[in-house]
Amino acid sequence: MSVQERKQRERASRERLIVATARELAEQQGWDAVTTRRLAERIEYSQPVLYSHFRGKREIIGAVALQGATEMAVAMRAATAAADGPRARVTALARAYLAFAERHPAVYDALFQLDGGLAYAREDTPEPLKDAFAALLECLSEVAGDGVRPELFTETFWASLHGLATLTRAGRLPPEDTVRRTELLVDRLAML
Repeated sequence: MSVQERKQRERASRERLIVATARELAEQQGWDAVTTRRLAERIEYSQPVLYSHFRGKREIIGAVALQGATEMAVAMRAATAAADGPRARVTALARAYLAFAERHPAVYDALFQLDGGLAYAREDTPEPLKDAFAALLECLSEVAGDGVRPELFTETFWASLHGLATLTRAGRLPPEDTVRRTELLVDRLAML
């Protein structure tokens, strides 16, 4: 292995450590607790080293969001692959989405609530974000209905899931009714 390859590997390892540490700190204490100073202390590198990887907290949030998008897409695809029939697939998709939001609130915030400097719904949208949307679209396009653009239906269904996730987490909706809300969403919006 050349010196250049070793340095690139070490750099990638440091970057993964920064993202993992930021994510862990955000999940434990919220995003307000994630500062470059605290991250530098936790990873035992100087702040200039941290800044050599990320220009600031915004880029770190973006990196966590991209990682989370990849994980969310995997979770949704795994859930839908195990389901039999359109109704079961859409229900599994909705449950997987809501479970991800509940299990990883800081990652969910990085994806959909905070400014991570990422482009959404544009040509320059990063691939992990496009893939997470594609995971929704793959399942929902089969139930969009005649004359309805699958992308538009997917956006509407996704917006409903996002509303359920954020309102439940904020205590605006009682969590004990999540299963019933999911069933209503599948039955009425997807008309299954």
